[in-house]
Amino acid sequence: MSVSHYTYYGNGYVLEYTDNGTTPCESWILLPAENLWPKALRGFLYIVALVYFFLGVAIASDIFMASIEVITSKKKKIVMYDPEKKETEEKEVLIWNETVANLTLMALGSSAPEIILALGETALKLGQEVNDDSLGTFTIIGSAAFNLLMITSICIVSVPTPDVKKINEYAVFFVTAAWSIWAYIWMLIVVNYSSPGVIDPWEAWVTLGFMPVFVLMAYLVDNGCKCCRKKKVEDEEGSQDHIRIMTHVTRRGSFAGHATAGKELHMLELEKQQKLSHEKDHDQTNAEDRLVKMEKGSKEPQQSFARARNHKNINTSIMNKARFRHAVVSAMTGTKKRVGSGHKSARFAELVKQVQNINQASKEGKMPAGDLYGKFTFASDRYAVLESAGKLTIDVLFHRNMPKAGMKAQAMNGDMMTFKNGSTQVTSIPATANPASKHTMEQVFEGTVTVEFETREGSGKAGKDFKYQTGSLTFKDTEYRQSITIDIINDNQFENDCDFYVILKNTTNGTSLGDPSVTRITIVDDDEPGEFQFEAPHVYADLSSGKVKINVLREHGVDGKVTMEYSTIDGTAIGGSSLSKDVDYIQSSGTLEFKHQETYKTIEIKINKEAKCLPSMGSKNFVIALKNPSLGAKIGRSAVVCHINKESIEDRIAEVIKEEEEDEPVTWPGQFRNAMSIEGGQDEDGNDVPPTFMDYLLHFLTFFWKLIGAMVPPTTMLGAWPSFVFSLVYIALLTLVIEQLGHLLGCVVGLKTSVTGITIIALGTSLPDTFASRTAAIQDEYADAAIGNVTGSNSVNVFLGLGLPWVLSSMYAYATGKEYKVPSGNLTQSVIIFSTLGALCIVLLVIRRKYVGGELGGKNPFIKWGSSITLFLMWVIYIVLASLKAYDILDWEV
Repeated sequence: MSVSHYTYYGNGYVLEYTDNGTTPCESWILLPAENLWPKALRGFLYIVALVYFFLGVAIASDIFMASIEVITSKKKKIVMYDPEKKETEEKEVLIWNETVANLTLMALGSSAPEIILALGETALKLGQEVNDDSLGTFTIIGSAAFNLLMITSICIVSVPTPDVKKINEYAVFFVTAAWSIWAYIWMLIVVNYSSPGVIDPWEAWVTLGFMPVFVLMAYLVDNGCKCCRKKKVEDEEGSQDHIRIMTHVTRRGSFAGHATAGKELHMLELEKQQKLSHEKDHDQTNAEDRLVKMEKGSKEPQQSFARARNHKNINTSIMNKARFRHAVVSAMTGTKKRVGSGHKSARFAELVKQVQNINQASKEGKMPAGDLYGKFTFASDRYAVLESAGKLTIDVLFHRNMPKAGMKAQAMNGDMMTFKNGSTQVTSIPATANPASKHTMEQVFEGTVTVEFETREGSGKAGKDFKYQTGSLTFKDTEYRQSITIDIINDNQFENDCDFYVILKNTTNGTSLGDPSVTRITIVDDDEPGEFQFEAPHVYADLSSGKVKINVLREHGVDGKVTMEYSTIDGTAIGGSSLSKDVDYIQSSGTLEFKHQETYKTIEIKINKEAKCLPSMGSKNFVIALKNPSLGAKIGRSAVVCHINKESIEDRIAEVIKEEEEDEPVTWPGQFRNAMSIEGGQDEDGNDVPPTFMDYLLHFLTFFWKLIGAMVPPTTMLGAWPSFVFSLVYIALLTLVIEQLGHLLGCVVGLKTSVTGITIIALGTSLPDTFASRTAAIQDEYADAAIGNVTGSNSVNVFLGLGLPWVLSSMYAYATGKEYKVPSGNLTQSVIIFSTLGALCIVLLVIRRKYVGGELGGKNPFIKWGSSITLFLMWVIYIVLASLKAYDILDWEV
């Protein structure tokens, strides 16, 4: 039996027939008569539209995150008493506490699509009787499962072996982990036990009220841990590397011109060092001058910092993950990939050119010439070969023909024929003429003849550079050319180019030797011992361990054993043989030895933990220099300034932000220019590279969303609050469309709403965070930015993402004298499954911290991959069980 459904439009009706008990798909975004289209086509179009709108949400969320970063980076001035100086001083501190900002605005930034989806869906259905599962609710649960299980799984294996990374703020993580589990247990209590299938106003308000309680507890734990432990110098020193530099200027690669995320100080320094290390015009003398200035305590950096401070904000490391999320969104919108520097290929091309030059010179050397009838000669008196070639083939010619007088004169004047042997081109008089020719020859040397050959040492040694060889060549009656293959010995050790010789001797049957009867072979060494340099131009002592560690890197080649010397030089710090009140560090010198393919060495210098800064010159420092590398090795950055105490932080900040002071401030016109333009990336040498096809494609796909994003006020306007509000509205509008598309997709393909929420919608909203977490796991020092805030975001999803819709719906129902009912069957089972697996995931992380040393990475590949696969299987189990329950294939009562 079919049922008729009428839909009225301005120009008439649409009549649809459906099976009894079913209704056509309904949505305010449906086109007229769209339900009459083929279902396969509609399903495909809905999936494409979802992907397109997910790109828009990613861009809008990126703008939202940028505004939050600026807001949370604001500072205020306070007056504090300094017990060391015994006086009060004015200091700048962050207005937002790290933990509070991370669990409120920052968590809201990463969870905004899910929260707005749930709230928007509720608002659209306000006052209606709800019989179906909520897409927003299941998106929140599915996103939480994906974030906790899948993102953690990916991050565990993303950390390179054997590195191990752990969560730094572990106490806060433990509290947020406990709250994230409690959030879903509370959801289960409300939906299934307290008032089954009904959300009472008090339950809704308690759910929302958990949010400030949760934030307050995390704040107290964080603040209590800091207050209870003694304020140690190493805490302050260590924290300086995590100071973030926030800028309100347009950054290269920003998708719509908005201020992109700030970066940690040590990351900015590392980027600057990498750029400097590849600059071709780097002047070592200028570098040494700067070192001298540092030794003398130059005040220029402090002055630069004071000037830069007017338009720079310094923030702590709560926004690490935001930085990586910005990078992911930039890549999604067609920016910017780094490509290889091409150093190896350039080096190989240089060596090949050297070989070709030597072989080209053979044309100017001795070639077979003169009266050569009945004589043996080499085709050329010189050859060149790369050491790695392993073999070289050279030609021996027997001149059987007696040319006519005219032809002989031409031969004497250089009119030669050409022979080709591999890549080597040699020239000789005609040796392949037909003996029966009536036009060219008077006399032919007939019969079989032989000649012996032998290799002889020059600067190249037999058994070390080439294989000693001897033998004889037999030329039959019709043969004019034979080849000798010489074995070249390839090793890994760099050495100068060397020569050896091959001679002809002991001819037979009336033959003799012509000129050249000796050929010189040059072996071009293609081993590359590399360039050695300090990893950074500045390093800072670890006052907790009483040491400063300096890394020496080997780049652009790893062949052979290389040695070099190092030594310390006093700067404003005084060195000595043992630490004392007047000695700031232990003077050291020695030899570094890099074995074949070894790329990394560390120098450790003991320092005085009690070293104080100098009132007149600031930070104490000394210099370590590299010198006297072994043959073939090169020295890049040959000196590093080692700072002993923390007072040089201003110098460091001023140094990394100096180049950004001239950037264009963010303006609305600037945002539109950036949104409509496309740029390529930069290679490792800092050179611009043109956009690729993928850059153009992604720019085309995201162009509309970037234009809309450019309409959002810049983050420099009114403290970024307008940007915060308008980007939030941008996200809300997009999620409303996504909510409708999700329902339509489920309607067309028969996918249950709960399954759509925990799979397609949850994955679409979580992918930017997935890539950002993976990048953070690889690049950050700790695991906080990768997985440390996952539990906090999951808690916020429940307390805000469900608390706000529940309060809105329950209060509306209370005002109208009704009850706010929610379907509890699928929701209950999904919450139980996730809560169980989530608790197991946290237990696994705790076990890893105890026995592996950290939540991410690990030395043992079996444990590392085993942990990752276990979490992946947990997520698969959650999806499968929740889906089976949604389709009533698996049913159980709680």
